[in-house]
Amino acid sequence: MVDRAAPPPGITQELYQWFRAVDQDNSGSISARELQQALVNGNWSPFNQETCRLMIGMFDNNKDGTIDLYEFKALWDYIHQWKQCFDSFDLDRSGTIDVNELSKAFQSFGYRLSPNFCQIVISRFDRVGRGTINFDDFIQSCVMLKSLTDAFRSKDRQQTGMVTMYYEEFLTMVLDNTLLVHTN
Repeated sequence: MVDRAAPPPGITQELYQWFRAVDQDNSGSISARELQQALVNGNWSPFNQETCRLMIGMFDNNKDGTIDLYEFKALWDYIHQWKQCFDSFDLDRSGTIDVNELSKAFQSFGYRLSPNFCQIVISRFDRVGRGTINFDDFIQSCVMLKSLTDAFRSKDRQQTGMVTMYYEEFLTMVLDNTLLVHTN
């Protein structure tokens, strides 16, 4: 009989216990809904379900819609890296990112984007109308920006910052690479 209290190789006791607590149905895997119920932002608001779905999808190697313990470990490390990044741009320590902080973050990532664009991102991901975004929305907006940039660059073979494409090609690129924000 396997001792369920002992973590498997490469997994700390603390992470193993956290995984077991998040795995509410004891299935041995974690769904986006279970992950959402376990994660909170710095202001104690729950994570956006779409961000949880996105993160599960990024680490779900067998594409069954859930993550196992080892995938959870990789996700946990990923979240901690994003938290350090978020905290480095949350200059006023408000627990949220405003348009100026987001602009600085995008610049540090190598994007030259207008303040107007940064305001649009804030407006798109601000779920409560404060003019700021939470940690989970910061992750989602940054992942979306990178995904769209990668899709654009695949069409920009000369790296000029300009592409020519058919309208339906553009729509397909956007739909394949954007995430709808669901507020539940």
